[in-house]
Order: sequence, then structure tokens, then C-alpha cells
Amino acid sequence: MANATAVVSKRGREQFQGLFTDFWAVKATINADSLTTGTNDTDTITVPGVGLGDIVLGVSLGVDVAGMQVTAYVSAANTVTVVFNNITAGTVNLAETSIKLMVGRPVF
Repeated sequence: MANATAVVSKRGREQFQGLFTDFWAVKATINADSLTTGTNDTDTITVPGVGLGDIVLGVSLGVDVAGMQVTAYVSAANTVTVVFNNITAGTVNLAETSIKLMVGRPVF
């Protein structure tokens, strides 16, 4: 398991006015492990201010994910967890790349 480095985040609420009390646009560098068929890799990104109940609205990577599933969720205060799941028929080794996340704190 490798944790994210070079994290840059922006906190604001310019988008989705009225639906979220806070919003984070996060950009970090991540390097997932080489994954064989049916395995996964879990990485974490420190995002100051996020908390349980916040929603990861989107995940984008700077490389082709080669058929893998990539999901993210807020797993603890100040922490977003990213899971790479290899559902392909072969080994996948993604290059180190940038990851972008959108995290919102709903008003409800």
C-alpha cells in the first residue's frame, strides 16, 4: 500500500450552491501497486477538513485505468481512501499519476 504524495486541495463552495456546506477540489499524486486479476490496492489521501458523511462526487486519473474499477470514499476525519480493483483478466500496473477528487459536505 502506497499513500498519496504532493497533495493540493482547494476548499470552497462555488459549485452546487445550497446542496453542500463545503466543497473540496483535490489534486494529488498517486502510485497504485501492480495488481493481478481479482486483487485490489487501497491508498489514502490526507485532505484537511473532510469528515465522515462527506461525499466523494468524482474521481479522475491522469492515466487510462486499463479496465480497473476505481472508487473513493471519506474513511475518517481528514482522510479519503482510494481503492483500485483489478477486474480484468490480466495484471495491471498503472504508472504514477495525478488523481483528482471532488468531495462535498451535504447540507442534509
